[in-house]
Amino acid sequence: MPCTFNHTIVAARDRAESAAFFRRVFEAADAPSWGPFTNLALDGGVLIQFADLPADAFPQIQPQHYAFLVDDALFDRAYARLVADGVEHWADPQMQRTGEINHGHGGRGVYFRDPAGHFLEMITSPYL
Repeated sequence: MPCTFNHTIVAARDRAESAAFFRRVFEAADAPSWGPFTNLALDGGVLIQFADLPADAFPQIQPQHYAFLVDDALFDRAYARLVADGVEHWADPQMQRTGEINHGHGGRGVYFRDPAGHFLEMITSPYL
């Protein structure tokens, strides 16, 4: 079997809130959840598991970067939701071009944060 990406655990302050954000922006499907996880499914069998960070384990969540490849139609819908919801976003990872998207790598892209402070990237063309 070739190596494929299966799942990741995303630290959250409120796992239900974070899952709802991803569900709304990326139109992710609900998946069976268990134990400390609220799960969402993406195409290709990828599972995103949201877990509340134990309050006494660490003082804060260390932001991670998660990039999502989407088609043009989903980009349009998701970007419209980000704007309608007042989500701050940038065309660049340095957060210098506020309120813009980029047109790099033969497509479009945008950077924004989730409710836990993770850096999210949505692109319509892969880097490779």
